[in-house]
Amino acid sequence: MSAPTTPRLSLLLLAYFAFVSLGLPDGLLGVGWPSISAGFAVPTEAVGLLLTASTAGYLTSSVAAGFTISRLGVGWLLAGSTGLTCLALVGYAASPAYALLIGCALLLGFGGGAIDSGLNAYAAGAFGPRHMNWMHAFFGLGVALGPLIMTTVLATGSSWRWGYGVVAAAQAVLAVAFVLTVRAWSRRQPATGPGEEPSTRPARVPVRETLALPAVWFGVLAFAVYVAVEVTAGLWAYLLLTEGRGLSATVAGVCVSGYWASLFVGRVVQGVVAERLGTSTVLTGSLVAMVAGAVLVALPASGWVAVAGLAIIGFGAAPVFPLLTLTTAERVGAGHADRTIGLQIGAAGLGGAAIPAGVGVLLGRVDVELLGPALVVLSAALLALYSAASRRPRRRPHLAALIKD
Repeated sequence: MSAPTTPRLSLLLLAYFAFVSLGLPDGLLGVGWPSISAGFAVPTEAVGLLLTASTAGYLTSSVAAGFTISRLGVGWLLAGSTGLTCLALVGYAASPAYALLIGCALLLGFGGGAIDSGLNAYAAGAFGPRHMNWMHAFFGLGVALGPLIMTTVLATGSSWRWGYGVVAAAQAVLAVAFVLTVRAWSRRQPATGPGEEPSTRPARVPVRETLALPAVWFGVLAFAVYVAVEVTAGLWAYLLLTEGRGLSATVAGVCVSGYWASLFVGRVVQGVVAERLGTSTVLTGSLVAMVAGAVLVALPASGWVAVAGLAIIGFGAAPVFPLLTLTTAERVGAGHADRTIGLQIGAAGLGGAAIPAGVGVLLGRVDVELLGPALVVLSAALLALYSAASRRPRRRPHLAALIKD
């Protein structure tokens, strides 16, 4: 892969803060859900309705963004989508009925999917491994701050709605920043595939050619399973630690923040490591660490063993998403990269909602202790999937090379 151009500092910092803001709502739900479900008198598994609605919006907008960035422009896509997420969060804070909350989840997913896809498509061509990891590290920081915000709000005796109100205000500020920098986002170095010149803009290729590439669908599956692991651990860890392992609500909330914080720390550290050791080595080690951490969560031991396992999962998972995104053009070619990233982000949203929701039903109807085994199965499946996706098909020698004088 060619070396990316040096990104503008203002856009780099804005991308960092955008990923903080993108992660905040995800961190709110895990701690806030018990209060939300009690307030609306809905069962634990009703979170699946929120996740399904959010995923529908996320999947639609992320896939569409990958195909339409060249027409709308990344800047306007980010500005409009951030404004939409702000509106959705205001709706969370003010919804008088659970049905309206589901509608707000749809809007939140729609805005979040476009932001995620737009920023990742831009960064894949403009940032290197270090900045790509660090950008996603700020997502981890946002998700880590989310539980702390909600825990603080609840600890003061305030309604969970205030947690969403605080995050809505942050989104409003970010939307204004994107509006002011719309034109600056129009320039970037195109992503390149193997053998392509960095100065050459990739030609437009038919959609059917993108969809016919096996590498595209390997990426789609890998992203779906990876995000399923990340979200499942973060969403249901609070329930496991409180109801299954006997930790207090406050301690469990802080530990869930610690899980998300390990993603942040891991991406900061491994952003530098990936540049030195290479993406393949870092990805393989990270996926093995995720399996090991899941095993610790599954062990019938004290709550602190599970907390340690969650931290290992988070640290191991840290570079997987950014590095898989960064190397998309290497797997599929520059002409397919933006579309493929959009499909991958969409699959990530689908996997991050459907599978955690299914695990939630399992925990609610059977036993919260099944979280650990579920994480083991998912992490092992991800490792196997990455191993299969990494195998490159053998190239048949060109006919001319077989003809010798």
